Amino acid sequence: MHTGGEPVRIVTSGYPAIPKGTILEKRAWVRANLDHLRKLLIFEPRGHYDMYGALLVEPNLPGADLAVLFMHNEGYSTMCGHAVIALGRYAVDHGLVAAVEPVTTVNIECPCDMVVASVEVVDGRAGAVSFESVPAFLLAGDQSTKLDRYGEIAFDMAYGGAFYALVDCRQFGLAFGENRVRDFVDAATALTERLKAEFPLSHPDHDDLAFLYGSILTDGEDTFSDRSTKNVCVFAEAEVDRSPTGSGLTARLAAMHAKGRIAIGQTRIFESIVGSRFTGAVARTTQTGKHDAIIARVGGRAFYSGRAEFWAEDGDELGQGFLVR
Repeated sequence: MHTGGEPVRIVTSGYPAIPKGTILEKRAWVRANLDHLRKLLIFEPRGHYDMYGALLVEPNLPGADLAVLFMHNEGYSTMCGHAVIALGRYAVDHGLVAAVEPVTTVNIECPCDMVVASVEVVDGRAGAVSFESVPAFLLAGDQSTKLDRYGEIAFDMAYGGAFYALVDCRQFGLAFGENRVRDFVDAATALTERLKAEFPLSHPDHDDLAFLYGSILTDGEDTFSDRSTKNVCVFAEAEVDRSPTGSGLTARLAAMHAKGRIAIGQTRIFESIVGSRFTGAVARTTQTGKHDAIIARVGGRAFYSGRAEFWAEDGDELGQGFLVR
């Protein structure tokens, strides 16, 4: 499937049995024991540098309809909004939950915790999907760092199921529609690498959630406005999200709300590097640990792109996975 142009390869069978445990324990076990299968499915020649995958696993949380591990070119994420949108539709279409009109609720256990998807259903067919994710918060606002190539850069650090650095692209001399995607990737990667080295992260729920997933370059339209706003998320190992990024928008909404730049219930349109759009709103406020937080609602559409079966032959060293960038 794809959501807003961003691929999600849903693995439905073929993996070895994964031991019981919490979703974070499953994530750690798969990373330690089955990472060769991630490379086989995500890397070339079956995938590509920017491929994304979702491995369905046995739920552990009460009330979960399904559980998922997210895979990309670097490893395993803790949250992925575009994949949640795809999985919500997939769950209804494939009978993982009973279809209920006009909206079917799908409880998806993610490594960051339970995410609740709401799937529009008309005449038994699933359509648009929105989700409410885990509590999102601004960890640190109005921070700055100095990058050799770009000078002093101001940023916010926020959590939306994963941590992101949020930054106005104009600080790098960039503008959407005027610069190459490569220019955005170089800028975002430079920031991410610097902050991984110098900016310590923590999460009140689990240490496994305290890592910097990537940087989001915005058009600077984080003002109190109803205008659409554009951003690009560069995550994992310089992977470019074709969608507006569900977990990234969740983090961005948390930062905007903390700074008084979006009201509860106000909907903004967020546009990606390829022009696809998600809706985003602050559904309500909450608390997580010592942090004032929000529950965001993000919505979009996912579409099917095909069905595939993969295998590996003995002696095929390249078939084990490689990347060319």
